Amino acid sequence: MRNRLLALAITLVVVALPGATSAFAQTAAPARRPDVIFVPTPEAVVEAMLQVANVTKSDTVYDLGCGDGRIPVTAARKYGAHGVCFDIDPVRIAEANENVAKNKVSNLVKVVEGDLFTQDLSGASVITLYLLPSLNVKLMPKLMKELKPGTRIVSHAFDMGDWKPEKELDVEGRKVYFWTIPKR
Repeated sequence: MRNRLLALAITLVVVALPGATSAFAQTAAPARRPDVIFVPTPEAVVEAMLQVANVTKSDTVYDLGCGDGRIPVTAARKYGAHGVCFDIDPVRIAEANENVAKNKVSNLVKVVEGDLFTQDLSGASVITLYLLPSLNVKLMPKLMKELKPGTRIVSHAFDMGDWKPEKELDVEGRKVYFWTIPKR
């Protein structure tokens, strides 16, 4: 009995430690099913996306469907930019928070659990995406309405339908598309 109580006490302490997991730990379900599965953006593509957007320390990079948060974390670490990670999936939010903490950029990067279609995007100077073409097109009116002229948009792999990109890059066989919100 004493050994069982000791084992239970150790398990409770381990479960309570930040970043610890156990068979008892559960993650909440997303508010709704995510629109895309998480496929990490390769580092070379992350670098190209931030470079084509000309990210600097005066920028605020919003990553819509952030996954593990690698794009805003890289923008903060490499360029000193602020970042906001948006994702609907609590598992991805936990991974993004871990990535922010591991890279010691919590002073620059915020992680927000929520539906990217309902978030206020007006604070961004750069938007990054790795969504599906249909989602990019669905998102376009929101981007045009909420973003200031001059805000840069960069998409990994998928375009925005009829809105022709200003630049199209090939990065190790992967496409990167770049647009700027036009003057009204």
